[in-house]
Amino acid sequence: MHPKGKIAALAAFALLLIAAFVFYKSGTNWDYVLPRRLVKIAAIALTGAAIAFATMVFQTITNNRILTPSIIGLDSLYMLIQTFIIFVFGSMSPMVINKSVNFFITVGLMMIFAALLYKVLFKEGRNLFFLLLVGIIFGTFFGSISTFLQVLIDPNEFLIVQDRMFASFNNVNTDILALAFALTALTILYAMRYAKYLDVLSLGRDHAIGLGVPYDRTVRRLLIVVAVLIAISTALVGPITFLGLLVANVAHELFRTYRHSYLLTGSVLISVIALVGGQFVVERVFTFSTTLSVIINFIGGVYFLYLLLRESKA
Repeated sequence: MHPKGKIAALAAFALLLIAAFVFYKSGTNWDYVLPRRLVKIAAIALTGAAIAFATMVFQTITNNRILTPSIIGLDSLYMLIQTFIIFVFGSMSPMVINKSVNFFITVGLMMIFAALLYKVLFKEGRNLFFLLLVGIIFGTFFGSISTFLQVLIDPNEFLIVQDRMFASFNNVNTDILALAFALTALTILYAMRYAKYLDVLSLGRDHAIGLGVPYDRTVRRLLIVVAVLIAISTALVGPITFLGLLVANVAHELFRTYRHSYLLTGSVLISVIALVGGQFVVERVFTFSTTLSVIINFIGGVYFLYLLLRESKA
């Protein structure tokens, strides 16, 4: 099947799942049910699109299909921020209760970290893999501090921290959602200026430079885009570590092409399908006894091990 046909099929399946999610057992109380489910669908679509787009771009830049943007430590930094705020100011602080304030603080600090990391490393002429190595070190460092603070924190307040460890699409603040949509749309529009280089970047640094791509400038801009999208999606609903890895690799396997116009669109649709279908299963099958991120991370973790074993045998 032509890639356009596959995209059409994915779009139709995504719309079918969305319709099932919105209208299944909605009863007659439409005024109460529909707005809440539509907000949840909007949050799912935004998160799925941001993570899928960022992961596909990141894997193209690094030329490695088992890496995700979380490797530079943004997920660990998110947990450190949430833990530190509750540890220092308490769970009743406006920075915890007010989701808008928490969103701005989280996104702001994550972006400051990413900007400083990129500026220092690229200023010294380091290559991309040195950036990934430093990101792993920072991620481990942030995770260790978070664990240390969680041991010291009050047990009742630890429950609040524990809720932040897993992504949740329930009770999404509509004000934050509208702002997140605007920021994500602007970021993706900015990224489309450099999308024409992605097909060439997938060939590697030397080939890209040989074909006339301004490699360093393009990679820096796209890494900023990746950081912004991951920061927005993580601050909005929480970390979903393996979602990007899962949907990006499924898109590569499904489309079997180097053209990112198909890969980006396909990965976004697959991400939406995975999140909507997973949330439907969580609500209707497991009756909220587990969270969507647990299911996604379990499947993604198993798939990650499969990729590692496959690469070792290649």
